[in-house]
Amino acid sequence: MPQLNGLGKVLIFFGGLMALIGVLVLFVGKLPWLGRLPGDILIERKKVNFYFPLTTSLLISLILSFILWVFSRR
Repeated sequence: MPQLNGLGKVLIFFGGLMALIGVLVLFVGKLPWLGRLPGDILIERKKVNFYFPLTTSLLISLILSFILWVFSRR
């Protein structure tokens, strides 16, 4: 069944991607500076805390964009 061969490859790719994301989530806690960079917004009030990791999001986006750019070059 050739049509299922492509589906199998897609499922393996997404499974590997989810495993990689899981490993990253485990090790992110070991990087104390990640999430506390200058430019991350933290607003603390009496009953409400608001956190927006602006700089951290930009840094992760740049790293992922570079990795995808490197792998997309042929």
